[in-house]
Amino acid sequence: MSYADDVFIKMCRDIIDNGVDTSGEKVRPHWPDGALAYTVKRFGVVNRYDLRKEFPALTLRRTAIKSATDEVLWIWQRKSNNIHDLKSHIWDEWADPDGSIGKAYGYQMQIKHQYREGMMDQVDRVIWDLTHNPYSRRILTNIYNFQDLHEMNLYPCAYSMTFNCTKDPESGRLVLNAILNQRSQDVLAANNWNVVQYSVLLMMMAQVCDMIPGELVHVIADCHIYDRHIPIIEELISREPLPAPAVHLNPEVRNFYDFTPDDVIVENYQTHEQILDIPIAI
Repeated sequence: MSYADDVFIKMCRDIIDNGVDTSGEKVRPHWPDGALAYTVKRFGVVNRYDLRKEFPALTLRRTAIKSATDEVLWIWQRKSNNIHDLKSHIWDEWADPDGSIGKAYGYQMQIKHQYREGMMDQVDRVIWDLTHNPYSRRILTNIYNFQDLHEMNLYPCAYSMTFNCTKDPESGRLVLNAILNQRSQDVLAANNWNVVQYSVLLMMMAQVCDMIPGELVHVIADCHIYDRHIPIIEELISREPLPAPAVHLNPEVRNFYDFTPDDVIVENYQTHEQILDIPIAI
């Protein structure tokens, strides 16, 4: 059984059985047909994934690992806010006629700030600190920039990564861990997508900094299942989990900016059938 499947099943069961229903309340999201999109939600969900043991990809349905990687590189490597730089179409609903999603996600990553060590953007600062000061407790990114929120077509959902190093007692090598903070998450559409892409990001950062990828801790403030997704989730979590895939990176890549989705090697990924045409709340 995939550990990610086990976490997902228990999380969904808890949300459906013990969550708070927002039906009839004032909510912002709506369905494409104009109906309000209500949720069943749990507050403060925390899931942990140890990448030394297993790569956390669902087998209950297939997660497009390379597409998820492309999106996280769109934000962290290409530092783009334009959907024309992204292969998938997950951001199309929030793009303007020119393809921009406003001053969101990658836009925030490319803003340079003055540090004692010089001008750096958030990504380069993380790499610099991991390389020169790995035991720092200040290695993090934050794209929830309040002064730019009014110019974002969607406020960031996954908004912060905090990196923290420990040491492997057997090899003596540094282990890179991270916390992904998320203010809100559509469980069916995005949960494993985010887990997979930030696991890959953690692996990439560890490789270029000569570390072992360790734990990804996923903290979700508002963890919800939309009303029209509940029957889909019920069917999904009734499926029998399969063994987790093996995922590793092209070992020849030593510069973060050289990675492509093709450098993510996925082996033995067996899954149940995909769920197509999932309705997405806007």
